[in-house]
Amino acid sequence: MAGNGDAFYKRVFENNRKWIAAKKSLNKDYFSQLAEGQSPEILYIGCSDSRATAEELMGAGPGEVFVHRNIANVVGSADLNALSVIEYAIGALKVKRVVICGHYGCGGVKAAMEAKDLGLINPWLRQIRDVYRLHRAELDAITDEPQRYRRLVELNVEEQCINVIKTAVLQKSYLRNKTPTVHGWVFDMRTGELVDLNFDFLGKLEEIRQIYDLGPEV
Repeated sequence: MAGNGDAFYKRVFENNRKWIAAKKSLNKDYFSQLAEGQSPEILYIGCSDSRATAEELMGAGPGEVFVHRNIANVVGSADLNALSVIEYAIGALKVKRVVICGHYGCGGVKAAMEAKDLGLINPWLRQIRDVYRLHRAELDAITDEPQRYRRLVELNVEEQCINVIKTAVLQKSYLRNKTPTVHGWVFDMRTGELVDLNFDFLGKLEEIRQIYDLGPEV
């Protein structure tokens, strides 16, 4: 982990030079091959938390995962950044899977559980508070606060998976090609484990299309 900010900043470019040398020592054509293009199979939408790096926790190499990250891994209906990433990943890169990955101990989810005015982040947190509102009966029935917190992390992931399913590009692609599928994961920092929430993609797709049908069957 980084210590003094200035010292870490000064090390970055030296680290970069060492990284380049290490890669070339194994494959002298590494960077020319890297520059030829990408064909990732997974679109990963995760949290911006600096402790939860996408490629590292999956053991993935360059070109294998297309990554988008924001506070609390939210896919908002008005977030042109996230929606553009989804459009490009599915429409152009033809990814086979879309993964929403949250993590236990998420600061964004924790903040959304608190009744505080946090300024400009309020509209963003409202999207997570909406998840709490949708699942309030289940969450309020959990008397242990840390467990309630963990469950909200999971429910937020599932609701963001549903938000991906609502998009036209996902519906049209799946109805034509049977790809991509949507998956919900949670990263447990205390153990390093990736937890598959076994999100019911096909069931939710059928349910969502009854109201959000944007992709006619072909």
